Amino acid sequence: MHSFSTKNTQTGLGLVEILVALVLGLLTTLVIMQVFTLFERDKRATTGSADAQTSGAIALYSIGRDLQLAGYGLLPATDSPLECDPSPLIDHDNNAATPGITLTPVTITDGGVGAGATDTIDIRYGSSPIGGIPTVISALFDTTVTVPNNLGCQVGDIALVVSGPNCAATRVTGPTDIATPPVLSAPPDRTHVSLESAAGVSPGANLACLGTWTRQVYAVNNGNLTLNGTPIISGIVNLQAQYGVANTADSNQVALWVNAVATGGVPWDAPTVQQRNRIKAVRIAVVARNSQYEKEEVTAACSSTTAADPTGLCAWSGSAASPAPVIDLSNDPDWQHYRYRVYETVIPLRNVIWSRDTFTP
Repeated sequence: MHSFSTKNTQTGLGLVEILVALVLGLLTTLVIMQVFTLFERDKRATTGSADAQTSGAIALYSIGRDLQLAGYGLLPATDSPLECDPSPLIDHDNNAATPGITLTPVTITDGGVGAGATDTIDIRYGSSPIGGIPTVISALFDTTVTVPNNLGCQVGDIALVVSGPNCAATRVTGPTDIATPPVLSAPPDRTHVSLESAAGVSPGANLACLGTWTRQVYAVNNGNLTLNGTPIISGIVNLQAQYGVANTADSNQVALWVNAVATGGVPWDAPTVQQRNRIKAVRIAVVARNSQYEKEEVTAACSSTTAADPTGLCAWSGSAASPAPVIDLSNDPDWQHYRYRVYETVIPLRNVIWSRDTFTP
């Protein structure tokens, strides 16, 4: 007889093995998700910082480039246009319905110290290819002046007539030889300039053609840097600026940094011509924000506007004599949950600096 032995065999997974596998899988998934979350957070923070850095650098460059041009065309002649008192009003946009602007190279409008306060910078300069070199008026007939050479002027240019502190601004209307495109006379007229108005024009005065008297107004609105009211750079939340002031107009050494408000008895929000000519530089701070919201508060208010090494969100180190401007973003209740970069620089007003020798103390 044959004997048979029965052997019990078992295949597959039991309940215990399945539960262990599920636990291990869940732990692995949890670790992966945590790593992914941290990676995404760091990636967004890095990307946001790069965007803020790019926005801040471009904003600083844009404002600085125009500030370097401030006052271009106002050459330091014997009778400097910067000594015009009062400064004539210029129809910069060829529109009689809009207010004229003065020859002041740069004007800062202080935004105050309240929540969300930000400054505005108004920059003006000419576009003449020869820099507004003046020529002497030898004769006047009706609204046409005689000059040694009219090649520095074009029809449509702003014409500035300077005779000591007395100045007048008008527009060039002819002859056709200096129109665009030119229509030459027979013979070509190279010694006359026709003006829109002869008010304030007299023989012996200097005539300078400024080209277009350009106006560039920088401000911050709704998280954007704007130029003449049009947003140009996003991620900019604040703009602060101060004047660098010399003790006298004929000095180019900055002795004090002031906000565009009444300071030390001087109304820097509305300075006289002599006080304005003491302004030799502009210091600006552009505040760019990282768009990444942080759960914890990561930014604090500036610890001091007069200390040498302040901490927090500051424009720059100030002093008791020249306090730094206040950056207050508390109009946004979550402002401390974002990171910021402050870009700061000093721009000398070279077209004012070059006129030093023409100013009286």
